Amino acid sequence: MTALASAAAAQSPADLKPTPPVPVPSGPAAMASETPAAPASTLTKADVDSWLDGYMPYALQTGDIAGAVVVVVKDGQILTERGFGYADVKEKKPVDPAGTLFRPGSISKLFTWTAVMQQVQAGKLDLDRDVNDYLDFKIPPAFGKPITLRHIMTHTPGFEETAKYLLLNDPKLAKPLDQAMKRWVPTRIYAPGQIPAYSNYGASLAGYIVQRVSGEPFAQYIQNHIFAPLGMRHSSFVQPLPPDLAAGMSKGYALASGDPQPFEIIDLSPAGALSATGADMAQFMIAHLAHGGPLLDKATAEQMYANVNTPIPNLPSMGLGFYHEDRNGRRIVGHGGDTDVFHSDLHLFIDDGVGLYLSFNSAGREAAAHVLREHIFVDFTDRYFPQAKPLLPTAPTAKEHARAMAGHYVSSRGSETNFMRLVGLLGEAQVVANEDGTISVSALLNAARVPKRWREVGPWLWQDTEGKEHLAAVVKDGKVAMFSIGGFAPIFEFVPAPGNLDAGWIIPVAVAALAVLALTALSWPIVALVRRRYGYNPGITGRALVLHRATRAAAWGILVFILGWTMMLAAINQGVDALDGRLDIWMRLMQLVLLAVIAGTVASLWNAYDIATRAGRRPWGIVWAVLVALSLVFLVWLAINVKLLTPTLDF
Repeated sequence: MTALASAAAAQSPADLKPTPPVPVPSGPAAMASETPAAPASTLTKADVDSWLDGYMPYALQTGDIAGAVVVVVKDGQILTERGFGYADVKEKKPVDPAGTLFRPGSISKLFTWTAVMQQVQAGKLDLDRDVNDYLDFKIPPAFGKPITLRHIMTHTPGFEETAKYLLLNDPKLAKPLDQAMKRWVPTRIYAPGQIPAYSNYGASLAGYIVQRVSGEPFAQYIQNHIFAPLGMRHSSFVQPLPPDLAAGMSKGYALASGDPQPFEIIDLSPAGALSATGADMAQFMIAHLAHGGPLLDKATAEQMYANVNTPIPNLPSMGLGFYHEDRNGRRIVGHGGDTDVFHSDLHLFIDDGVGLYLSFNSAGREAAAHVLREHIFVDFTDRYFPQAKPLLPTAPTAKEHARAMAGHYVSSRGSETNFMRLVGLLGEAQVVANEDGTISVSALLNAARVPKRWREVGPWLWQDTEGKEHLAAVVKDGKVAMFSIGGFAPIFEFVPAPGNLDAGWIIPVAVAALAVLALTALSWPIVALVRRRYGYNPGITGRALVLHRATRAAAWGILVFILGWTMMLAAINQGVDALDGRLDIWMRLMQLVLLAVIAGTVASLWNAYDIATRAGRRPWGIVWAVLVALSLVFLVWLAINVKLLTPTLDF
């Protein structure tokens, strides 16, 4: 993956300016080019409740979402806390914001980051010290630079993605935090501070450091130093939940119309193991809106909210743990969170004393919960903090820059040493230059699940056609080095796919090669039956017969290999709990199949040479033998390239 040097220097804690706004054109072109803001609705309980009542029930029903909790705080008080739908569909148990626990997923990290800053404030941790100084194991050296807590809190330590044991359904498979951290240290694929690549391992490393320097188990530390001071009596990082809290835990669903899923165990617990009620999350928001409240002093808290790293100009920055979501001239920090079944967001309007938390206990039809939570945040901001939006003219460079953007991109949040590299290839984002000068990105969809169109409104700056989001690119030496959108920019970027991972050419060639080998494999038994039926003897004997059969066997082997991996990826797509080690034996089996295919590929090359040099062979027979050999070579190369043949099964 392309390495990019894009980290911004850390800013002073006093530098509390929001991310710079989108530049507005000046001169005649800017005159009368503004959409006036709608009058702000008054942020009262009555107004919010009325708005939510018109929003949520229909959205849950059409999205096949079982239940949700929404909490709004203002000026140190809970403005409203609402439960919608069911915590248990079968029992028709309604969601109670004060008593029903949800799983906020990666919002848990905000508690981990807060714990880190408590230890910084206490003088036990230094944000810029090598984290190896705090560990009882070593992060291997790479790039000649150590990893610091500042890197970890800005998601720039450079770790590749981790997935194994991320979510578990069997508590027996869970490990204590120290063992989970030492089981496998992911490879560092970027230099520290170079490029954001969201890391669950990094966040858990921070939690483990808190455990070590405080002398308290991580879950107990959070209980003693965050939950207790805030009166969060219905919250826990313990997994499974203690009996007194388990009774209040909401069921989790893929679809409300489906069966409930088991309680999810997050092995890297500091990254996402929290269970909490909406009312308890309100207390956490109130504390941070009070610039630390009883948790942190004001100066330390403000370090968390400041712009620490701005990977892409004109897009939101990363704070220390919190990422910026600045909109409508407001300074907004927050975090999202997802398990397989729970999907949540937390937003703090830092200078307005307002917080919004929402969580859904189902993914919903076509990932409806993801769309819904994004729209609630945007619509809430526009309703209560409206701002006139400039109608920026299309940049004169639109078509030129659209052509420059066109291509395939991989997420910086990826892997280089394991099969997750294949997942990156299959999930690449394709940027298309449209005839009207706009661009579309296959991975960025609107509510109708159709790629959004983006119009360039400034140098390398695009706005979606709804005017609610921005996309920007970093260009170096005339080439696009990376791009992202406002919602992603602080934590991961899209970077150009390298040639050996570019789906633009790899997928078509792979399909063609697979077609050749499928025809070869299927023709083998068919031709054999026809020959037996008519008593035809082709006269192939000895070495030629062995090579012929080995080539056909290799073709069948590659089909078995691809089918095996297709089935495993389908299982993973059904739920990442499948990555709890149960697939290891099948991965090893597929590696044995691949080794057999490699041997068959050597035989196919020999077979092609033998046929090409044998007198009296028809040209078509020679061409087909060469095509078969090249198809096998390509697919074997591809399997090795995307790390389907590895000495370990760490990922």
